[in-house]
Formats: sequence, C-alpha cells, structure tokens
Amino acid sequence: HELELTYDYSALVGRDGGLREVCQILDRVIPTEWSVLVQGESGTGKELIAKAIHFNGPRKAKPFVSENCAAITESLLESELFGHVKGAFTGAARTTRGLFASADGGTLFLDEIGDMSLRMQAKLLRALQEGEVRPVGDDTAVKVDVRIIAATNQDLRQLVAMGRFREDLYYRIAVVTVVLPTLRQRREDIAALASHFLAEAAKEAGMATPTLTRETLAALMDHDWPGNVRELE
Repeated sequence: HELELTYDYSALVGRDGGLREVCQILDRVIPTEWSVLVQGESGTGKELIAKAIHFNGPRKAKPFVSENCAAITESLLESELFGHVKGAFTGAARTTRGLFASADGGTLFLDEIGDMSLRMQAKLLRALQEGEVRPVGDDTAVKVDVRIIAATNQDLRQLVAMGRFREDLYYRIAVVTVVLPTLRQRREDIAALASHFLAEAAKEAGMATPTLTRETLAALMDHDWPGNVRELE
C-alpha cells in the first residue's frame, strides 16, 4: 500500500519508486525548519527539489534565492552572500544587500556547496550559528532568518574525511539528506519525461505535439543518460 502524499509535487515528472521515496521524505521535511542537503549527480533536478520544499512549506510567501557556489570566485561569493558596502573593494560602486538579506524570512538554496572553499565554509558556518551576516567592509552585523537548502553532486562525507569540507558545517546543513536517483535508476519515468519535454517544446514552437515512435522510445530507454534529466530535456 502506497502512502498518500500531502504536498504538491506536480513539477517532479514521473513516479518511479525511487522518486516516490524522495517525495515521502519531503512530506516529512517540508513543514519543518530543518536544513536539507540534496545529493545527486548533475542534471537530476536538485533545484526542483529545493523549490518543492520552499513553495510547499511555511516560508512559501517569502523569497526563494539561489546561488551556484561553483560558478563564482571566493571573493565574489562572500560579497554575493553577505553583501558589501560602497567602496569595500575595487568595483564596489554601491552598497549591496547580499543574498542572505534578500532571502530573509525565506529560503537560500546553495548549489554545489562542495566546491566552497574552507575559508568561505567557516564564514558560512558563523552566519548560520549566529543568525547574522557581516557585509564586506562593514563592522555592523545584519540579523537574518533563512532556511538553508544545500545541494551537491559530491560525497560530502568523503570530503570531510579528506579535510576538504568542515565537519561542523556538514552537520549544520545536513540535518536531513535527500539522495536523488539517477535517470538510469528511473527508467520507468523516461517515457513520461520525454513526452513532457516534447509537449513543452511543441507549445513554445506553436505546433502540435508530435508522437514519439516506438523505435524512438526504445532508443531513449536504451541510453544510459550520464547527464540525467537535463540531458534528456
């Protein structure tokens, strides 16, 4: 007997067993204030999970803010997260609030947190422990109230063992860990996902949705999808 799900997961296409287990975990996590770590290969839909948590939860009326920690240099990441005052560094032409302040009352999604430097990890840990951030170049701390959802395609426990990720930060952000199945592990969902993406593309192009042939579906089912759902899309 399958348990009924409480919240809306319509953005997550497919109902393979692995994905349903994820939704059952989300059902228990969503109404809480717990920090969540979403682990999965690239392209498995980690941000979709973060949005499902936020937009179903008690903070849904407040901002959902995201940052990719791997896509920005350490010095810029500090400024992005915590803000800066005018003149704090070369190019700081105006005072900026930062993503923590922008997400106040809501959710901050930190993607690829495993790529964050140890120095930045220490600053992030302090912000989470104290519930406040200090903008770059400012002596005054700003109180913030955010729910953290972090994501990674790496094994953070292994990074902790290697000394590349702070153990205290790991336990702070991974109150609950959600592990996403790969598309290889969700083969029953491939046809539904393919039809969904095809219908979306046809709608954008202003044309009727074509039907996937049996041969095409067989080829899709036979592929290993190293890029997961993003590759299929």
